[in-house]
Amino acid sequence: MTARTLMIQGTASSVGKSLLVTALCRIFKEDGLKVAPFKSQNMALNSAVTVDGKEIGRAQAAQAMAAGLLPEVAMNPILLKPEADRRSQVVVLGRPWGALDADAYHERKEELLGIVRESLDSLRERFDLIVIEGAGNPAEVNLMDRDLANMRVAELADAPVLLAGDIDRGGVFAALIGTLELLGPHRDRVAGFVINKFRGSRELLEPGLDFLRERTGRSVFGVVPYLADLRLEAEDSLDVPAAAGSGPVVAIVRFPFISNFDEFRYLPAAGLAVRYVERASELAAARLIILPGSKAVRHDLAWMRSCGIDREILRLAASGVPVLGICGGYEMLGEQILDPMGHEGEPGSVRGLGLLQLETSFAADKTTRQVVAECGAWLPELAGRQLAAYEIHMGQAAATGEAAFAVRDRAGGSPRSDGLASAGVVGTFLHGLFENPEFCRAIARRLGATSRDSLEPSYDRLARHVRAHLDIRALYELAGLPARPALPVE
Repeated sequence: MTARTLMIQGTASSVGKSLLVTALCRIFKEDGLKVAPFKSQNMALNSAVTVDGKEIGRAQAAQAMAAGLLPEVAMNPILLKPEADRRSQVVVLGRPWGALDADAYHERKEELLGIVRESLDSLRERFDLIVIEGAGNPAEVNLMDRDLANMRVAELADAPVLLAGDIDRGGVFAALIGTLELLGPHRDRVAGFVINKFRGSRELLEPGLDFLRERTGRSVFGVVPYLADLRLEAEDSLDVPAAAGSGPVVAIVRFPFISNFDEFRYLPAAGLAVRYVERASELAAARLIILPGSKAVRHDLAWMRSCGIDREILRLAASGVPVLGICGGYEMLGEQILDPMGHEGEPGSVRGLGLLQLETSFAADKTTRQVVAECGAWLPELAGRQLAAYEIHMGQAAATGEAAFAVRDRAGGSPRSDGLASAGVVGTFLHGLFENPEFCRAIARRLGATSRDSLEPSYDRLARHVRAHLDIRALYELAGLPARPALPVE
């Protein structure tokens, strides 16, 4: 079997490509197709771990789940995780491949094209349809000769392309037409457009849609209204929200290299106000302070010190405000962070906040695995309860004190200790804890919040919304698939 293909590209990052692919994966699954997502190259600090311990982009893991699949590394063979302004860790087929600056990576792209092709071919052999996501804008003329994410992938996949634009940020018609014009010989692959994040009167928009059709000779496949309060994975740190929800305030420190911030998206549904903070003064109202994951721990710790957030955390912790550190944030809570091999830049060490008896050393090998965690006595109502979680870290901890969790691999085996809990300060290497509804609610109750609603079936809601505003029958025809009967739109 060779799967049909359909590709979503965009006029810029954050125009909604990831959510459109997520919606289409769920829609085609609902229609009875075996559908899988694919993104050849993703730059993101939100990542996920597959069942076999490989690391891929978080958005592709969400798209797989929307399609009813377990995420696998073929869905995102190349993941770039920024570590500095000009350097990223390159993860290939789920494993670290090197830390390269932009010039060095550009020189090695041809090496990676074969891996992209093999991953795509692997999926096409097993599914009916592959919904492919592009990256950024396909008309970056300085990069098109070694493109690994957009039109070269469309050519490999023989995929028709929908070009998505974000009308909410303004200039959508210029962005769509300008992108098409700059694509040169590749423009013939663009079948039409999707206008995303629309707010306002469709009647007032129609003259613009008519102009777009007449100017380009392409179809407009849909105008998708903005969908508020959708708690699904964002692609990268450009999408960190400033605030969400109401109730007791959870202050999450917004590091310059914050990672996996999407794991906190369910807290507002549990009755908590989430605030991402960048100033010490913004911590004043916090009932809980979270130091999240970081892709550049020493850099982000230095940033905290430069703006006084470290001193305010120490003051509030001494006054009884609980502090939770996750992965890189956990490492910052300790006494010392050692990087003798320079995995995060120049070799060296740095003093931590000293709130936990912990010394972290960065190792050559990255730990990536899914685990089952049993909560310790620091959260009595969940003590001994099993929670799904995952690990992504290069730090190895030497810890003294009460463990926060006992963890074991999903396949079983003996439990091992993870994290520390001491006088209201808790640290753990475990990501994904807040994706367990019972953990989320337990934290909320401890802070005095009242849960207002249950976790919504976000994938179904997104699919209903997009199905109502995209011409799905036309997409079947575009992909060369036999038409399915239209499902009722609720």
